[in-house]
Amino acid sequence: MKNPIPPSLQPYLTFGGRCDEAIAFYQSALGAKVEMLMRFNESPDPPPPGMVPPGWEKKVMHSSLRVGDGVLMASDGCEATARFEGFTLSLTVATEAEADRFFAALADGGKVTMPIGRTFWSPRFGMVTDRFGVGWMVNTVPAP
Repeated sequence: MKNPIPPSLQPYLTFGGRCDEAIAFYQSALGAKVEMLMRFNESPDPPPPGMVPPGWEKKVMHSSLRVGDGVLMASDGCEATARFEGFTLSLTVATEAEADRFFAALADGGKVTMPIGRTFWSPRFGMVTDRFGVGWMVNTVPAP
């Protein structure tokens, strides 16, 4: 019998205690919609002893954010560090104005690594690392 659910790939970011702040930022910067959010103290099964740092009971155990037609999952994780290395999230938008708006929002408090502008493959493309250390590529689809 064939599996009726095809595989899907979704990024899962761990914010080391700053997940609530990250969710609020992505809601504002990207229009993200929270589809699900559960805190450690809301889990039907308590975590194993010593797994969650003391005082993290109200931190985010799991969240799911809708950004356009994609899903970004996020958590505080179980340690107070966040390392976002070896990957970049790619955000593709329909218009140059959207690219400029999203790029500026993600760059607020972050670091531009490639200013947004025209490239041979896109009318608007830029790279930025946001205030949490997450790398982003903002790309506009060329008009047909």
